[in-house]
Amino acid sequence: MAALVVKVTCGTERTETLMQAFTVAATGAASGLDVSVWLTGDATLHALLGAEDVVIPHSPPLSALRDSVLASGGTLTVCAQCAARREITEADLLPGARIAGAAAFVAEATAPEATALVY
Repeated sequence: MAALVVKVTCGTERTETLMQAFTVAATGAASGLDVSVWLTGDATLHALLGAEDVVIPHSPPLSALRDSVLASGGTLTVCAQCAARREITEADLLPGARIAGAAAFVAEATAPEATALVY
């Protein structure tokens, strides 16, 4: 199956970029792609239980986009180094989210039939 790997490198300091990444991921999931979203830097905060939602005009809320990826069987991964710097553990994450390192990202992004996008 074709895979879409979306790496999100920003948080609310670049709200439109953050939302575009999740919009593309959700669209890929709705299109039947195997979607993997990787969160780095402050984007990691959007994988936390009780995370504040992000809403901008002309877009569904971030929580709806994120949840549609997870509901389609997609994955939500928090960068291991970023998690460690923020003292985030698996227990802090939404159901279906995980923590993994760069080797796992490289494996997913370079797999046959994978397209990787970085926002």
